[in-house]
Amino acid sequence: MGRFFGTDGVRGIANKELTGELAYALGVAAGYVLGKQVKGKKPSVLIGKDTRISGDMLEAAIGAGLLSMGCDIMRAGVLPTPGIAYLTRKTEATAGVVISASHNTFEYNGIKLFDTNGFKLADTLEDMIAEIVTKGEDVNSHITGALLGRAGIFADEALKTYVSFLSGSVREDLSSLRVVVDCANGAACKAARQVFSHLGVQAVYMGSKPDGTNINDARGSTHPEAMQKRVVREQADVGLAFDGDADRLICADETGALIDGDKLMYICAKAMKESGKLAGNLLTATVMSNHGFAEALAREGIELQRADVGDRYVIELMRRTGSAFGGEQSGHLIFLDENTTGDGIFAALRFLEALRRSGRKASGLAGEVTIYPQVLKNAKVKNENKYSYDKDEKIAAAICETEKELGGNGRVLIRPSGTEPLVRVMLEGQDKMDLGHMADRLVRLIEIRLR
Repeated sequence: MGRFFGTDGVRGIANKELTGELAYALGVAAGYVLGKQVKGKKPSVLIGKDTRISGDMLEAAIGAGLLSMGCDIMRAGVLPTPGIAYLTRKTEATAGVVISASHNTFEYNGIKLFDTNGFKLADTLEDMIAEIVTKGEDVNSHITGALLGRAGIFADEALKTYVSFLSGSVREDLSSLRVVVDCANGAACKAARQVFSHLGVQAVYMGSKPDGTNINDARGSTHPEAMQKRVVREQADVGLAFDGDADRLICADETGALIDGDKLMYICAKAMKESGKLAGNLLTATVMSNHGFAEALAREGIELQRADVGDRYVIELMRRTGSAFGGEQSGHLIFLDENTTGDGIFAALRFLEALRRSGRKASGLAGEVTIYPQVLKNAKVKNENKYSYDKDEKIAAAICETEKELGGNGRVLIRPSGTEPLVRVMLEGQDKMDLGHMADRLVRLIEIRLR
């Protein structure tokens, strides 16, 4: 499976790469490491999952590992990833576990861990857990009797508490809005329906009948086409599409046009600035956010800082700089004053409030951002050379020349792949054909110099 903990936990094909045995071993290792953190009392771990058929197997396996190490566990059932993050800190649990592979198809699954404050587990703790598993260390002391952990069912209360948090965050009357909601047949199905019902939103649902195998199947934030068409057919104000674990949001305006994460961040950041809630007039995004998005923010007097790709890195930069709001082009929106991770439903509520407060149509708000054409190509290089592109004088000179050709109306982004022997070349500008030629030229040079 490669490195155990990527930017979003352990992932693989369930029962082939991510097996019950591996989940059990992770539970044992996590129980051992968490036990060292709390010292003198039983660790308590909250466990949630999405709707994948393999979720029950992996929940049972990792739960058994934790219990065998003396951890008490509470099963929260099917709940969005941000719901587990929120409830972990609210209940003061030692840690939270989410069993989900996010936007991937149903045969995949994953395991990610949150600390007691609802943030993704620190790299140092993840590395300790991974080392125990990969080295096959026997840390299980095979305790018996009253020292073993106990399991409880928390599902109904967990959903109720999370829905109450989401509903209670709304300050605008949203009852006049007609909305299409695509739940991706995933973890948002119950929570989203209860939240929008409580708020009186006129909602039409799709992707809300999970069967264990249809999560993200032609539905959700990575497949929004059906949602876009449904918005037009229903004459709705907007469409909302979540991913499988409901930490992402992608929208559509009343014409069915897509509103991606960049446009959503702009709309929400502008609304936050107007209400005095955007700390330091600062927004945190990633290096992949569009140049047109950056220009729109600059017009509003909002400063943009960029992190590496991955919501983990966005949050790390936000915490270092005091940024209250950030996210990714893919639809992770992070409101750090109230949340510790991306939350699709929470973001949808902030977007709907901004829409309602503006008195405008969604197309008008999103139209303030002009998304520049983007070209992404890969240069195949020796793996050991992929981090050397910025040290090569000829490559550096070619990048500078390309930036001059763009004339300030675009940008060049070169970054090594984290998993493959590739250097990724991304160009943004006003003419897609010209961008393609420029990108091809850079790719050829990088391949020659770093092969």
